[in-house]
Amino acid sequence: MNYPLVGAFVLVLGTVLVAGVLWLASGGAWQKKYDVYLAIEDESVAGLNLNAPVKYNGVDVGKVQDISLDGTNPRNVNLLFAIERGTPIKEDTMAVLKTQGLTGIAFVELSGGSVASPVLLAKAGASYPVIRTSPSLSARLENVLTSALAKLDTTSTNLNAILGKENQAAFHNTLTDVAAIAHTIAARKDSINAGLIDGARTLKNTSAASAGLENLTQRMARSSDAIATMGTEVANTSVSAGKTIDVVGIDVKRFSTETLPELERLLGELSTLSRSLQLLSEQTRRDPSSLLFGHKSVPDGPGESGEKP
Repeated sequence: MNYPLVGAFVLVLGTVLVAGVLWLASGGAWQKKYDVYLAIEDESVAGLNLNAPVKYNGVDVGKVQDISLDGTNPRNVNLLFAIERGTPIKEDTMAVLKTQGLTGIAFVELSGGSVASPVLLAKAGASYPVIRTSPSLSARLENVLTSALAKLDTTSTNLNAILGKENQAAFHNTLTDVAAIAHTIAARKDSINAGLIDGARTLKNTSAASAGLENLTQRMARSSDAIATMGTEVANTSVSAGKTIDVVGIDVKRFSTETLPELERLLGELSTLSRSLQLLSEQTRRDPSSLLFGHKSVPDGPGESGEKP
């Protein structure tokens, strides 16, 4: 039997068995593959350790692979996440530090990632895709408390300024003046009561006068309406008179253009007739028989003949 050959075979077989066991323990053919992402935190990551879980909406999708300070800005902390390949890491995905219950063990919670948002990829020149971060609840509470404490400190300072010695003295003087006014009012309460009674009586009389004034106002309003109505009627009458005057003017114009010439012609004829009647009257007076026998020629008188001697 060749013992060295048998020993070598056993050694090789044992090595193969150990390697197979280790391979199966690590997942074998079903071993998960991971993609590395970078997140930059600008707050304290106290409580966050290596291999801390990374969850996406509460589901474990990876772990924290590395935690280191940013060499260019010490206020920032670089976190490397090993996340299972196929996890929908989108450009609008946010990383937030959270703690588990009362234990204070920190982990990273991923959220967001709308359907329309594209898949997050590494930019040109960058080693890893960068996931955006959001302040944790403790950071937000710290900011709120810091702001509240600053405002409280400012308020305290203002109160101290208000309650200074000068303001205290002024406040004391004001209280003294108020006390003096109260004593004066108490001493003259009878006069004040009488004044209040007189004021109530005056208000009552004023109310009665206001009622009378209201009636007077109503009567004046009715009179104003009557005057307005009369003014309207006068205006209508004026319009009618204007129309009548226009008609008369047209008639006068027609009389002057048509009737006057006829009247002048008639007067001329009457004047001619009057002269004829006057001549007839004179002739009749000289020779009444001419009305019956006509006009006779009168013989020429001496010296009237046209014949020469």
